[in-house]
Amino acid sequence: MKEAIKYHADTELQGVIESWLKFLKDERRYSAHTLDAYARDLALFINFFDEPVTLDFLSNLEIRDFRAFISARAAKNIEKTSLAREIAAFKNFFRWLNKAHILKNAAVSIVSTPRLKKSLPKSLDVSETQDVLIEAKNLATSGWQGLRDQAVLALLYGCGLRISEALSLNYGEADFHADFMRVKGKGNKERLVPLLPLVGQAIDAYLEALPYPRRKGDALFVGARGERVSPRIIQRSMQKIRNYMGLPDTVTPHALRHSFATHLLAEGTDLRSIQELLGHASLATTQRYTEASVETVKREYAKAFDEEKA
Repeated sequence: MKEAIKYHADTELQGVIESWLKFLKDERRYSAHTLDAYARDLALFINFFDEPVTLDFLSNLEIRDFRAFISARAAKNIEKTSLAREIAAFKNFFRWLNKAHILKNAAVSIVSTPRLKKSLPKSLDVSETQDVLIEAKNLATSGWQGLRDQAVLALLYGCGLRISEALSLNYGEADFHADFMRVKGKGNKERLVPLLPLVGQAIDAYLEALPYPRRKGDALFVGARGERVSPRIIQRSMQKIRNYMGLPDTVTPHALRHSFATHLLAEGTDLRSIQELLGHASLATTQRYTEASVETVKREYAKAFDEEKA
């Protein structure tokens, strides 16, 4: 059983923290897993300071105070991904405090996240994927663009598409409420991919909000001026989500395609079938997912073992 979260803070600040967590749950619709992680990460930051922390104390923190916390955590040799998530948690909290007109601390904007080494593509778990899709809508410049980003990422995860394949789709050429969709991939090779209900729902919501009329054959996904949206726009959206959620640099749009494959593998789907669904020319390319899957199992086992000891 996990240890109860305690904050070395006065009553007023504890109430504000509860309001922040309620905002993440009700407005951002974060999963219980992500909420627990953010709450614990913020507690590490608050409890780093010797005195009971108040709102006034937080508003007067200087960049050296934030760096002292980061240095102390780094000295414990924790994973860089964990440190990045802890920094994302307190930056998220301070951003919310500013937007809620509770307090403003300019120093926190200077805090940078440690660079994470590139590794095997990170496979997101189901709850992380849900949070990514939610933030795609919440963090965009406008409502319809957020729904567009959400629909594109839903296609990458729900169908295992490459970003180029998703963005080359045209209006009226596919039934997104069917069980399968025909996709033209690399080398103009066609394949059938399964369609999850969430994909059709996301695309419907985007098209309903889209301010530009669509005719059959027009680009399905468009940018601010109505032109076909570029991959860079979606990559920037994912970068914003990644920074906001404290996820490693390996979480790119392509990581959702990796998650599609890894989750299928975890459910017992054979490699040959996954190869066909992804449109890989070589089985060796698909076999990378077995490595990613093993790493995921190791992580989950270590986490479960730690929780049993707690």
